[in-house]
Amino acid sequence: MCMRCFETSRRNLLIGGGTLAAALGTGAATARVRPQDMVPLIGPGYRPVDADEKGMWQQMERVEEEISGSNLLVKDPTVTSYLQNIIADVGGPAAKDMRIYLARVPDFNAMMFPTGFSVVFTGLLLRMRNEAQLAGVIAHESGHFLRKHQIRSWRDLKRKSDLFAVGQMALGGIAGATGAYVGDIAQLAELGTILSLLQYSRGMEAEADAMGARLLAEQGYPAIEMSTTWSQLIGEEEASARYRRKRRRRRYSLFETHPSPESRLADLRAIAAEVTVPGRRYDDRRARYLQAIGGIRPMLLDDQVKLNDPGASQYLIETLAKDGWNGLLRFYEAEVWRLRNRAGDDQRAAQGYAVAVSYPDAPADAWRWHGLSLMKQGRQAEARSALQRYLKMAPSAPDAPFIRQMAG
Repeated sequence: MCMRCFETSRRNLLIGGGTLAAALGTGAATARVRPQDMVPLIGPGYRPVDADEKGMWQQMERVEEEISGSNLLVKDPTVTSYLQNIIADVGGPAAKDMRIYLARVPDFNAMMFPTGFSVVFTGLLLRMRNEAQLAGVIAHESGHFLRKHQIRSWRDLKRKSDLFAVGQMALGGIAGATGAYVGDIAQLAELGTILSLLQYSRGMEAEADAMGARLLAEQGYPAIEMSTTWSQLIGEEEASARYRRKRRRRRYSLFETHPSPESRLADLRAIAAEVTVPGRRYDDRRARYLQAIGGIRPMLLDDQVKLNDPGASQYLIETLAKDGWNGLLRFYEAEVWRLRNRAGDDQRAAQGYAVAVSYPDAPADAWRWHGLSLMKQGRQAEARSALQRYLKMAPSAPDAPFIRQMAG
């Protein structure tokens, strides 16, 4: 697939998936749902019995077949196994029947499909500061499945819409997805658009929050991290809007259908207090999370800074750095300014690269850009030394022959 087609298809997926995210990830009920009232409606080995749900499952099984073969999926066995272990922990009584896939899309999103499989975007992994935050999102999505929200939304849609038209749209999308271009992300965008018809009510979102917090606490995670995640998203949206001098609302925002993100934040904090047992020890498992995603974290940061949203990228990097700066974060902070390319940004980026290489975990590219910045400043000996360090770390880099000439 050509790069232009790839980027166009990725944008199409964000349109479909982002619309779905607005439905799945937002909404607060006027009366808060109590976690103790959330009884799972699905158990181990569940299979539908009525005609409506059987039909929906048949369609979604074909959707999963398409997604599982998508060229968007991250195939890293360490990360995929790690995600499967988390959903097995916080998936409730049906956890053993759940599956999870990781799609390389630099946007915050996770979605649970009606048959018990979930898709997580890499942009979500990047934004999580610990395992508890990630598990909280997955537990929320599991709550939708356990409370059978999808079939309830499907039936509500049937009451309000032309059933024949909806069915034809779904079947048409599935047929396209299983045609000659299996795995094409443009087809996944169509599937996301279809699923966006099943918008959850605010009451359903409140149920998923309550059940998710309960599942999270039962597994020894601090449930307050669900509200921390939401707070971080609000902050990122505001930072992005300030940079663009617009109001807080991005096109694919999780806040698209939510009248008051702050009210949901307050509800999440109250729910966390209800499910937290005094005296019990809770662990956010940050170290395990960083170890699991360490191999792909440079890719996650690289995808983010190339979105050309400096406000959001800078806020995100600073948020992650609250747990401690390192060479990787400092390098990508400098990349934000280099790619922004406003007056003075080249000096700011040069300073950032110099700081990045002072850390022992600085990536090879930090030494590359540090060397090029020094050369631009006329500091030839220092520049050659930095470039030689880059070549030692990345001897097979595509630009290695060119850098060798520059480094002498």
